[in-house]
Amino acid sequence: MLSWMGITKVGGSTIMLPAAVAIAAWLLAARAQRLFWAWCLLFGSALLLVAASKIAFVGWGIGIDELDFTGFSGHAMRSAAIIPLLFYFLFQQKTTAVRQLAVVSGMAFAALISLSRVVLDFHSVSEALSGWLLGGAVSLAFIWCAESLPKPVLNRTLMAVSFVLLLAASFARPIPTQLLIDKAALLLSGHSALAAESRRHAVEKCCEPPAQLPAP
Repeated sequence: MLSWMGITKVGGSTIMLPAAVAIAAWLLAARAQRLFWAWCLLFGSALLLVAASKIAFVGWGIGIDELDFTGFSGHAMRSAAIIPLLFYFLFQQKTTAVRQLAVVSGMAFAALISLSRVVLDFHSVSEALSGWLLGGAVSLAFIWCAESLPKPVLNRTLMAVSFVLLLAASFARPIPTQLLIDKAALLLSGHSALAAESRRHAVEKCCEPPAQLPAP
C-alpha cells in the first residue's frame, strides 16, 4: 500500500520538473510553437510566484498569520499544473468526454498529493489549497488554449521514453528546494540570517515528517 510519503514524493521537484520539461519537449517535437510558449509562460510564472511567496517569508517575514500561510505549496502547485496535462495528452485523441474525465482524474490525484502535504505537516491547509488552485489555474488555462488550437500530433515514442525516464527519476534523491529558497532569500534581502522560518520549513529540509507529539 502506498504511504503518504510515497504519495507526496510524486509532487517533488525531482519528478515534476522533468515532467514539465518533457511536456515542453513534446510540444516542440510536434512543432506546436504557440502551445510551447503558452506552457513555458504559464508554468514559469507559477514557479516564480511560488518561489517569491516563500522568499518573502524567509527573507522578510511576510506571511499571513491568520491563515498560517508562509507561501504556496510547491508540491501542490506542480502536481495540479502538470499531472492533469499528462493525463490530457495521454487521451488527447479520444472524445471530449474522455479528455475531460482524464483532466478531472489528474486534478483529483493532485488534490491527493496536496492532502499528503497537510497530513505529513509539511504545509498548512491554506498553503496546500492555494498551491493546488494556482497549479489548477495553470493546467486549465493551458488546456483552454490547447482546445482552441489544432491538436498537435505528439510523438508517442518520445512520450513513452519520457515516462520511463520519469519513473527512473522517482528513485533519485530529492532536490533541496527549501535550502535553495533560503539562500536566495539571504542573497536578495542582504540579511545575514533568515528573517523567519516555520517549524514546517525546518522539517522539510530534512525531508522527513515531524515526529508525533504524545497526547497529553
